[in-house]
Amino acid sequence: MSTINAAGTVPWRVNGDALEVALVHRPRYDDWSWSKGKLEPGERWPVAAFRETQEETGLQVRLGMPLPPTTYRVLDRDGVPATKWVRYWAAQVTGGDGSLTHEIDEVAWLDATSADTRLDYSHDREQLRALLRAYQRGLLDTWPLLVVRHALATPRSAWKGDDRRRPLSPAGHVQVPLITDTLAAYGVEALTTSPSTRCVQTLAGYAKRSGLDPHMRNAISEEGFAKRGAKRVYRVVDEVLATGVPTAVCSHGPVLPTILEALVGRLAPVDELIPGADTSLAEAADLGIEKGEVFIAHVCGVGDAARIIAVERITSKAEV
Repeated sequence: MSTINAAGTVPWRVNGDALEVALVHRPRYDDWSWSKGKLEPGERWPVAAFRETQEETGLQVRLGMPLPPTTYRVLDRDGVPATKWVRYWAAQVTGGDGSLTHEIDEVAWLDATSADTRLDYSHDREQLRALLRAYQRGLLDTWPLLVVRHALATPRSAWKGDDRRRPLSPAGHVQVPLITDTLAAYGVEALTTSPSTRCVQTLAGYAKRSGLDPHMRNAISEEGFAKRGAKRVYRVVDEVLATGVPTAVCSHGPVLPTILEALVGRLAPVDELIPGADTSLAEAADLGIEKGEVFIAHVCGVGDAARIIAVERITSKAEV
């Protein structure tokens, strides 16, 4: 049986003392559910969730913590039974005019009790319950810290100049749009990077799209790390955590384990973590991440109170 991959969001807001979520109505099926849609070829899961939400609701969102996925049986375009696999994220509205597409004729913001009643499918209630639990525990309002390993670069053996000026390879430039779209899905508002050309070029697409000026930090360059060591890297991480601003940090293979080790020390207590967050972060710190890969830490709080409750790894390869 074939599998249809899809992604969606549960947009949320607080109205007074009440948590509200956005449901969508599809006239074709006359049902109420979450905004979601199929992945396009080569598209990453969170990018699909971000895109589908904007297309269906006219709202721009910033992805937050991942929510429980769901699977169910459907018929594909040829009428053949298939399994639909849907991944979801909590999401906060950051913009958009609310214009609806032909697939959706109404968006309703409802409190949790009303949403539970309105939803037409039992499998959609898992995401609602997870969202409500996080809200009740004060863990829903998070911001993302994205750790990016620069995209594929020209091999050292093929570069005769200053290594700090070594650029991305043609394959690396192909990865840049994927990284750019990922940063957009998580609503990145600040860029911190090694000043090395390959890192700056990795973030250049998003810098252009967002109008952000990258903050150059020599401490997270290979040369700066070799000279100044881990203490300066920890300081950069602490400075980012003190802002509470959705941030992408781009660095190098030799430096990233230290950046990730700094984040290990910020993991929330086990009873607050989304399962697997601690082992995933520890594994990334131990083994590193691939060129072009994005590691996302969902942070609750700022400064000394900042704690990581969930993590994600977005591969450098196409998802489908």
